[in-house]
Amino acid sequence: MSAQTLTPARTALNVTSPREDAVTAFLGALLVGGVLTDAWAHTNRLATIESFFTPWHAMLYTGFTATAGWTVWLAYRRRATARWWRDAWPAGYAVGALGAAMFAVGGVGDMLWHTIFGIEVGLDAALSPSHLMIDLGSVLLLTSPMRSWWSTAEGGLRAAAGVVSMALGATMAAVLLLNVSPFVRPAPTEPYVPGLSNAEHLTAVRGLGSYLITTVLLVVPFLLAHRRRATFGAATVLVAFVSAFVIITFDLPRVETTAAVAAVVGAALADLAVVRLDAVRRIDAPLRLPIAGAVVAALVWSGHLLGLHLAAGVAWPPELWAGTIVLASLLAALLGGLASRPRQW
Repeated sequence: MSAQTLTPARTALNVTSPREDAVTAFLGALLVGGVLTDAWAHTNRLATIESFFTPWHAMLYTGFTATAGWTVWLAYRRRATARWWRDAWPAGYAVGALGAAMFAVGGVGDMLWHTIFGIEVGLDAALSPSHLMIDLGSVLLLTSPMRSWWSTAEGGLRAAAGVVSMALGATMAAVLLLNVSPFVRPAPTEPYVPGLSNAEHLTAVRGLGSYLITTVLLVVPFLLAHRRRATFGAATVLVAFVSAFVIITFDLPRVETTAAVAAVVGAALADLAVVRLDAVRRIDAPLRLPIAGAVVAALVWSGHLLGLHLAAGVAWPPELWAGTIVLASLLAALLGGLASRPRQW
């Protein structure tokens, strides 16, 4: 390609093909798989981890190298000037390249951190500076196909890659929130005893908070995608990826796994509902996003609580478990309102 040519055709070249986005999503899944094995090892095999150099870190960094290398190649093959590293990034991938650089710096920092301070246990593992940088960089890198999808608004393979990319990014964000996830500890199965300072009350408060925090984690990316077009499977894949990461990390406990499967079923029902609502009400209907957010939250958490009840029995009083669903739905509706374009009333 001539270095002197900078024509309108270059704009077309700076959009990836659906197949290229699918490859990026696949490589990103390998990266997240490496993170999952590392999280599983930290949770279940910590006594055997003595240094930074482990098989799990090898899988993680192999996935990162493949994803980052592919991202750079997508820009290099579209080079039209000597400064391709600045000008040739396909739509949605420049931010991903920034994420790759952040991940690389965080990875070196993580090696030094482990060498100096040892292996983290529990909450400090999520909050160490190197892990925070790695996590943020991975979210930016993994969501490149999502941004590419949003820039074109296409369906088919590009939409599928975009949805998977979005779910992978949300999963990496969920890594930092494992300690406040309703998929980890089934608080509604534990008896509730009123009182401001007793253990049962504090457990219920923590459980309610975990539902609300995870509502934000799931509903925000869903709404950003749904704002552009209704895409069947968006909620289902999001909930499936986030919940699967959590329950596999903790060795597939029976009660939590049953509840996660039920939550995914709820997400599938939500997908059916919001796609049908768009078909009936059209995409410019009033309150489209608030309604979609509320439907997703209500059905996902209803499914999750039903799964908990079937597996172990929900011990919370109806006011508490039903109020949790209502409060999460109202929060999701508020997020939908914030994501909506201003309207003239």
